[in-house]
Amino acid sequence: MEALMNWLETQLADNSIFTLQTLGFYGEGLVTTVQLVFLSLIIGLVMAVPLAIGRGSKHRWISLPIFLYCYVFRGTPLLVQLYLIYYGVVFVEGIQETWLWVILEKPFVPALIAFTLNTAAYTTEIFRGAIKSTARGEIEAARAYGMSRGLMLRRIVLPSAFRRALPAYGNEVIFMLHASAIASVVTIMDLTGAARFVYARYYAPFEAFLFVAAIYLCLTFAILYLFRYLERRLLAHLKPASG
Repeated sequence: MEALMNWLETQLADNSIFTLQTLGFYGEGLVTTVQLVFLSLIIGLVMAVPLAIGRGSKHRWISLPIFLYCYVFRGTPLLVQLYLIYYGVVFVEGIQETWLWVILEKPFVPALIAFTLNTAAYTTEIFRGAIKSTARGEIEAARAYGMSRGLMLRRIVLPSAFRRALPAYGNEVIFMLHASAIASVVTIMDLTGAARFVYARYYAPFEAFLFVAAIYLCLTFAILYLFRYLERRLLAHLKPASG
């Protein structure tokens, strides 16, 4: 590791902008961005599955609140949601005297809440559409085997819906990665925050933001490759038989 650092220092000796220190800022920003996006997607996915099932319920008292939640979070900008949660939590009466304030005063947690609620709303609609498009023959076959509704959801509907939702969900993952760039407006040192720091220090907007754009591009290609691989594995049965 020490040899690698010495080699990097030698290579960057003539570069006044991209030094080991500035690359360290980008590295910290990359870790923060990946953590924020990964955690929000995982928690949002866990929330979205039961919400998608409830969204298709015939009982209005179940489906209507979920519809309103999805409508609000899909119909308003993520930046506005982030501002409301980050700045609005201060105005909750008595919260600064509770143990929750120790967690919520850090900008990462309000940003995580905003991103999670936003992606959960979009993912709920993605899965709801995938569940709704389940072939009627699959449902009838499951009922013919005497499966209960819960067993049918677990073994037939949800696995089938997940496969159909993969392309749309891949787009949602990429959208969340790109949307995470707004996290820097609430003082989080993510990738965009690192680029702003380098720009403010060296007055080099092109170098700072083009470098961070290249990092986002590499992350996007990695996500695309992952979802293409999953689609090939999980949707292989849909390919026409050769010969």
